[in-house]
Amino acid sequence: MPPGGETVARKGFRFVSLLLASLSLLLASPIAADEFRSPSLTALRVDWRAALDQLRTEISSRPQVAGDFIFVPRRSVPRFDPRGMPALVQLNAVSSQFFTGIARSSVPVLLPFDAAAYLDAQRSGAPSTLSLSRHQADFNPVDMFDAGPAGYSAMFSLEPGAGDGMPSRTFTKPVEVQITGSALVYDIADPAGGKGEPVKPLAAIYPDLRKFIREGYVRYAFTRFGVAYVVSIQCLDSVAKPRRLACKEAYPVAERFLRALHVAGGQRMRPLMDVASDLTDRPAQRSADFSYRPSGDIIPNTGYRKQGGHPDAMAYAQIRFPLEKAPAFVHSQSYAKRDNDGPTAYPWRDNFCESRSFEVWQCGGGYGHQGEDIRAAECPSPADGREPCDPKQRSVVAVRDAMVIRASKDQAATLEVNSRTEHIRFRYMHMNPLAMNADGVLNGRIVTEGEKIGVISNYLDHPAGTSMHLHFDVQVFTRDGWIWVSPYVTLVSAYERLIRARGHEIGTEIAGNPQPGAHTLPEDVVKPDLREGSSSEEN
Repeated sequence: MPPGGETVARKGFRFVSLLLASLSLLLASPIAADEFRSPSLTALRVDWRAALDQLRTEISSRPQVAGDFIFVPRRSVPRFDPRGMPALVQLNAVSSQFFTGIARSSVPVLLPFDAAAYLDAQRSGAPSTLSLSRHQADFNPVDMFDAGPAGYSAMFSLEPGAGDGMPSRTFTKPVEVQITGSALVYDIADPAGGKGEPVKPLAAIYPDLRKFIREGYVRYAFTRFGVAYVVSIQCLDSVAKPRRLACKEAYPVAERFLRALHVAGGQRMRPLMDVASDLTDRPAQRSADFSYRPSGDIIPNTGYRKQGGHPDAMAYAQIRFPLEKAPAFVHSQSYAKRDNDGPTAYPWRDNFCESRSFEVWQCGGGYGHQGEDIRAAECPSPADGREPCDPKQRSVVAVRDAMVIRASKDQAATLEVNSRTEHIRFRYMHMNPLAMNADGVLNGRIVTEGEKIGVISNYLDHPAGTSMHLHFDVQVFTRDGWIWVSPYVTLVSAYERLIRARGHEIGTEIAGNPQPGAHTLPEDVVKPDLREGSSSEEN
């Protein structure tokens, strides 16, 4: 397989297959306008022999430990038995001390961890308390690590001023670097996908490396061993500021990280299969109450520069609804006063792509609300005779069995699903960080579908910073890394399963002239600039 990915023949075969599948669906029977579809995913073929060759080269640089690794495969074991590649089994045993579950990754795990140097230092009698950062190019011990059938994700940080040869920086916090390697990539109609510019200083190491800025991150994407890898750092393309990392400051950190990547583990497994898009199962019984407006039907003039929403009939995952109980309502919070349907009433209304200062590829002009705002029903009055409730204790639950991604100071909690058919993230916002810390909603925690992970709150930088609601969004992994997609239909589908009845989609007509609310986008927005050393004034 060429370094850039699939062969031309395989790409052509896949295109023809998808085309024929689409035609057969169209010819079989007419599809109703309000039907939902699941996403399609491409499964990449992992070249484990190439990974083993790279590991052999890395281990050979340390003669003292090279003889401890066995690189001759045992041909008597089944093809996908890990004992067939004993050197990787040995490597996993070393790396798992620092990266729990690394052998669960179905792709070669590239990390800034030099296992050969670590073992060499141990052989030389170095103290066991020696800082791990010495063998990680001065990056701190891993903050988050998740490995599974689709691949792996990890997050590291670099302290201000750390690292020989690094330029001086004004940013006062550790810089967080994320890496994901995946054998599954989502097939989304993304006109900006696959773009970027080469990184000449790293071309000899990564021939197909692309650098680009998308959705608030500088990203470095490349293919190795047939696998899609993306390294990313959140940044703002502006002048350097003590509390905001400029993208020009992130470049050298990311490139230091890329230079330090070594094969750290992973395990050969049965190859994954492509996942075809299909119609989503929905309840047959109709709800007497639940109604919703179509995807993309945001309140008029509330999009970036008064542009409309983004219709997307994709249910990206079959999830449990994120609020414990019905009724619940998807409605605008920034423009709630101008929404004739009200914030706690049917029909639901899409608010993905409302005007915000966040980059979102699906939204007009590239800016918008990254997810959906959800409110619980108002607590009934005692006279209603219904079960009383505490408006500050409305439970938020895990939408799937997943791993938590969240540092103790984060306002957001992210759940990552890593399986043979999905590599997807779900983010929750506006719950109180102190409460999440007390409940142990932190990096590495495994949660089960339906498990309580918090309560609806109004936290935005501080308590009472916004209205009482939950922000919920979805990211899928692509060759450009983790990309936001509209969660509206995913939530409609999940709510139907919660109430065990199918909702009714109503028309798009609405009256009213909304006024801007909180967190709307300023008129002039800083545009990303990939030129080295570039800067622009932040508005």
